[in-house]
Amino acid sequence: MSEIATGNPAPDFDLETDGGGRVSLSGLRGSKVVLYFYPKDDTPGCTKEAIAFTGLGDDFKAAGATVVGVSPDTAAKHDKFKAKHDLGVILAADTGTEVAAAYGVWVEKNMYGKKYMGVERATFLIDGEGKIANIWRKVKVPGHADAVLDAVKALD
Repeated sequence: MSEIATGNPAPDFDLETDGGGRVSLSGLRGSKVVLYFYPKDDTPGCTKEAIAFTGLGDDFKAAGATVVGVSPDTAAKHDKFKAKHDLGVILAADTGTEVAAAYGVWVEKNMYGKKYMGVERATFLIDGEGKIANIWRKVKVPGHADAVLDAVKALD
């Protein structure tokens, strides 16, 4: 497995999505992909992040980018999350966390002294050739979608 670093090929994936579809990195080849990993549907930070990416959806499209959110939740949970908040991004179900692991965001977390495995909030910008152009780790939600959009526009 290649290291997750800018300039390296992004690990391919093929995941079930909301609405009964599928999304794969190879299927999106030729366009820029914003792949953002988040811990759980319908939690405060994750909801704010999804709403922020949705709000900039037309700008991402105009810049030639597809936005895909990935969490360990099921596609059925993604459907409910999208409907509840009127989200306009693709939500992919990484129920086995293989994709999160491939991108290095399935990590040990620590809350109130209790250790557990979970998704580190992170975003990867992948160029049209499937190479990683930018990485944001341990993302803080406020202003993040705007920063990612700026990076997408700078890729041209």
